[in-house]
Amino acid sequence: MHDLSHFRSHFDAIAARLGTRSNPPNLDEFRELDRERRAAITETEQLKAKRNAESQEIARLKKEGADTAERQQQVRAIGDRIKELEDKAKALDGHFQELLEGIPNTPHESVPVGKDADDNLQVRCVGTPPSFDFEPKAHWDLGPELGILDFDRAAKITGARFALYWGVGARLERALINFMLDVHTREHGYTEVLPPFIVNSKSLFGTGQLPKFKEDLFQLAGTDYWLIPTAEVPVTNIYRDETLDADALPIRLCAYTPCFRSEAGSYGRDVRGIIRQHQFQKVELVKFTRPEQSYDELEKLTADAEDILRRLGLPFRTVVLSTGDMGFSSAKTYDIEVWLPGQNGYKEISSCSNFESFQARRAGIRFRSGKKTELVHTLNGSGLAIGRTWVAIVENYQQKDGSVVVPEALRPYLNLEVIRGRGA
Repeated sequence: MHDLSHFRSHFDAIAARLGTRSNPPNLDEFRELDRERRAAITETEQLKAKRNAESQEIARLKKEGADTAERQQQVRAIGDRIKELEDKAKALDGHFQELLEGIPNTPHESVPVGKDADDNLQVRCVGTPPSFDFEPKAHWDLGPELGILDFDRAAKITGARFALYWGVGARLERALINFMLDVHTREHGYTEVLPPFIVNSKSLFGTGQLPKFKEDLFQLAGTDYWLIPTAEVPVTNIYRDETLDADALPIRLCAYTPCFRSEAGSYGRDVRGIIRQHQFQKVELVKFTRPEQSYDELEKLTADAEDILRRLGLPFRTVVLSTGDMGFSSAKTYDIEVWLPGQNGYKEISSCSNFESFQARRAGIRFRSGKKTELVHTLNGSGLAIGRTWVAIVENYQQKDGSVVVPEALRPYLNLEVIRGRGA
């Protein structure tokens, strides 16, 4: 969320930058409210000056024995008008805050201006997509053929956009979780946490999902509880309404959680397979930093997520999102996209974002340096999405006979070199 006074003071510059976003916010109402508020404040200041002058004049006249009843009545009327204007300005401030809750973060100056994903800029490309002497299959064919992935029974159990993993398919998912957590905690310096998978509305407000993206969430009927869309929500809110010690920053946390999303705005996209599910699993990376540290930490966080793909030998590219493709709360985002042979293209596997103070202001997360307190900067990124990593391994390491070679980095976790079927 924006700082109200800063937003007012730099309105034109912020409005211009926000105008480069996809579906930019309509700030006409804000302009009109601001005009009304300024008019109310100006009139209040003028009336206070008039009241003070009148009060002094009344005091002088009383000393001379003059009748001041009518002038005193006028001063009381001025006082009533001042209170009315002050109440109006206060109400407008409240309305301002409501408007600010729905205005997205301002893109950082380094973010390229663009209309949509076509304007994202590639910053690096790592690895070469594999060549096959056969027609590579997509995971939605390979998985069922190997007996490790079952969509029909998942649909029977729940419905569309759910999956059931069998045998080594389930073990591969679990191996990826443990592998990622081990790398991030033992080598990248993160502290593992295991948060609740259900949060309250205040937590979702703090990270920016509520109120704007309510339709993308699953709420537990009759409660103020929601299933988490990502571990970003509970992990960021660990420090909600707290003031951290500056010397403790940056704080680096990682967490495995299942995630639940209604995918309300994605109907027709990625309907096959497990790319876009209502329930999926992720390992998330979250950081709390000083403002001057945050962009260096964004680069490091992105590199930490990329390192998982490097260790697994999966080809990928990293792009910086244009202003037209950014998320609501982000000031800058890198998307890491892994190569999927079965779909002959790159698919997002992690978004690494710096939110600057946008989330911290909503969640009340500050740090103290001496007597001074400031809002922290928050960052997060998937390290990585487990299901999409599962897909990338199955598709990139598939063999002509339908088996799948296990990447060397994962073999100690699976005690297996080749996936040959349900009984493996």
